[in-house]
Amino acid sequence: MSTLQPGRIREEFESVRLPLWLEAFFGLEWLALHASPVYWGRGVPRSDGAPVITIPGFLGFDRYLVEMHYWLRRLGYRPYFSAIGYNAECPEVLTRRLFRTMNRAHRETGQKVHLIGHSLGGILARGAAVRRPDQVAQVISLASPFRAIRAHPAVLSAARFVRGRILGRPRRRFRLREDCYTAKCTCAFLDSLKEEIPPSVGRAAIFTKSDGIVDWRSCIEDDARLNIEVHASHVGLAFNREAYEKIAVLLASPQPDLPQAQDQRPAGIPIS
Repeated sequence: MSTLQPGRIREEFESVRLPLWLEAFFGLEWLALHASPVYWGRGVPRSDGAPVITIPGFLGFDRYLVEMHYWLRRLGYRPYFSAIGYNAECPEVLTRRLFRTMNRAHRETGQKVHLIGHSLGGILARGAAVRRPDQVAQVISLASPFRAIRAHPAVLSAARFVRGRILGRPRRRFRLREDCYTAKCTCAFLDSLKEEIPPSVGRAAIFTKSDGIVDWRSCIEDDARLNIEVHASHVGLAFNREAYEKIAVLLASPQPDLPQAQDQRPAGIPIS
């Protein structure tokens, strides 16, 4: 038995058998979203201009979150793309780019920002919230394995390829560590994942048990009230009707009412 501890990335990434074939149905989720009143802003809470930054997942660009971007605008939010570029880079480099977008959103609106991160984007969001809690109102993660990296073998193979690519590319402005893109790295990004998100920052973890990319058990908080299950694929969470409905409600109430007694947490989630 091994145990997943909250906020602790394990020393080694783990390969897990997952139903990758389910990811082929994300197109149906896209169609269902467009047919839903939720997508057109009906029947969900609205905003008066609060800033929201969307952060893409591993191997993704901002553009695949364009549906969410314009949906947020229809609800009255002021959405921002993360501007981190291709999410196949040293996480500390990506975090520094995200900080620039957070600075811009905070400066232009005068408000704390809401961060919505898909998959690895959610891990970037959580790390940013730990390091800049004065700028962040809320973090919403979508199938983000922040407890442990347990993923399909194909994903881990892609991660190894990315690691070799970034380490083999000469750099002038930012010196990479030899253990970059591993759980053993000692950069500020990895250090931030070892800390709890401050209580001033609202948070929620949206996950799906039909995830074909990462183990859904690595995507949830100890406090069950912070976890929201939806019926979706991993990829499809970026345009899933049920997820959008939950996001709209969460953005309207970013800080859940969690009594102090909730500090009594279980030791972790056993994985056989």
